[in-house]
Amino acid sequence: MKPIVVIVGRPNVGKSTFFNRVTGTRKALVDDYPGVTRDRHYSDAVWNGVDFTLVDTGGFPDNDEDDFAHKIRSQILQAIEDADVIILLLDGKGGISPFDEDVVRILRPLSQPVFFAVNKIDGFEQEGRLYDFYNLGIEKLYPISAEHRYGVSDLLDDLVEILPKTVTEEGDVVRLAVVGKPNVGKSSLINRILGQKRLLVSDTPGTTRDAIDSVCDVKGKPYLLIDTAGIRRKARVSKKLEKFSIIKALRSLDRCDIALIVIDAHQGITEQDINIAGYAFDRGCGCIFLLNKWDLVAKDSNTSKKYYDRLRMEAKFLSFAPIMTISALTGLRVFKIFDLVEEVYNQYVSRIGTGQLNSIFEQAISENQPSLHRGRRLKFYYATQVSVGPPTFVCFVNYPDAVHFSYRRYLLNQIRDKAGLDKIPIRIIFRKRTGKERGVRSRKRT
Repeated sequence: MKPIVVIVGRPNVGKSTFFNRVTGTRKALVDDYPGVTRDRHYSDAVWNGVDFTLVDTGGFPDNDEDDFAHKIRSQILQAIEDADVIILLLDGKGGISPFDEDVVRILRPLSQPVFFAVNKIDGFEQEGRLYDFYNLGIEKLYPISAEHRYGVSDLLDDLVEILPKTVTEEGDVVRLAVVGKPNVGKSSLINRILGQKRLLVSDTPGTTRDAIDSVCDVKGKPYLLIDTAGIRRKARVSKKLEKFSIIKALRSLDRCDIALIVIDAHQGITEQDINIAGYAFDRGCGCIFLLNKWDLVAKDSNTSKKYYDRLRMEAKFLSFAPIMTISALTGLRVFKIFDLVEEVYNQYVSRIGTGQLNSIFEQAISENQPSLHRGRRLKFYYATQVSVGPPTFVCFVNYPDAVHFSYRRYLLNQIRDKAGLDKIPIRIIFRKRTGKERGVRSRKRT
């Protein structure tokens, strides 16, 4: 695996800006409000041909007014323990604070290399601000400006020189995005799977502001778990920070293979749960519904069926998606999720041979002829699969725009039934024939 470099420092010293500068992304939330990045955030980076993983941590809190202060400190200490190299970022404009001294004391006895970088030094003429920081007992300081790139290359040049060599990881990783409203138990579910509290868990909705990645191994197979910020109704998204988090949660759906849609069964199925499911469907994700907090639901012999029927009725567009009742708190059926994940993933990346696919189309068309288009018969020439994740098929037809949505749905259902793709989204694209392809059905009028 790649070496891990962790960025630490007090809030608002520019850790997220530095993270984005090095990784070339905007994965970490950046805002002027101190404490924006509350959880650890990972991204791969490369410098001078050397690959490494950079971790952006929540800042060591300046005070205990934030309910999450002590939890953030625990998270940072965990990140430091995981690190191969640590970068302590200091504020060149704000100067030294007692909390900088606190962090230096924590880092000093560590065996890992530590780089001390003073941020917000925008040029050579401002390097005089470094002198106060030598009072911390630091021998080498790196003056940098994460925003304007000043000094960043010098820091990274020295950093990659001491990184341990990368170990190549083999095997495909199934990417799972854990999505849902705030406070439905997404982070608790991942913590149950990982066996440790790697993500902040609180009863306060909105604890997870960023989309956080974790890797786990279940039955010898690796999975990437993405814990997303809870997606609220648009009318309730008032703070700019919350809007950032929702965007990142939606982007996480673009990264994933399968969306684990977590619903608070104790609260019941809500309109927003269905909206979130719609986001996943629109992005072509494999989907699994997880009715969490099942231990809190008053049950009888018919309770599960009632929930399933209600969910099927409300989310008709995901009628193929499996449903499971779980409890992240007690561990009820949590690891059985991965049996479903494997089944869904195998379908999600499956391919159908062109011969089999066209046989399915030929039989479907012969059993149910499409409607005429302006008095003319639709002719389906041939079909082929063009991609997986989800399986996508192109069918060449003489009048692509004339294929009614109900007939499209009929053909999709025929593929699901005949090819065993009953638990995933599949797509059909109709195109006009451009060559002299031979049809899957006779051109003779019947």
